[in-house]
Amino acid sequence: MRTPRKENHEVLATVSSLLGSKRVTLQCMDGVVRMGRIPGSKNKKMWIREGDVVIVAPWDIQDSKADVIWKYTRPQIEWLERKGYLK
Repeated sequence: MRTPRKENHEVLATVSSLLGSKRVTLQCMDGVVRMGRIPGSKNKKMWIREGDVVIVAPWDIQDSKADVIWKYTRPQIEWLERKGYLK
């Protein structure tokens, strides 16, 4: 299963709200609220709703924005909670 990679500066986040136009508000586990963007390659394959747990990659230039790169399913979220990734 996919976990956030520290060397790529990836962070776990929860989707707070959908903004439309492939944009979401994210509450990241490092305490920062970021605007997330769903890249075009993932747009049709990844249906995101409020409350979903995702992996994001914060931008180097602007830390307040990030790209969504992975979405977890319900069994995967339960596994993350058991292993201590989610608080």
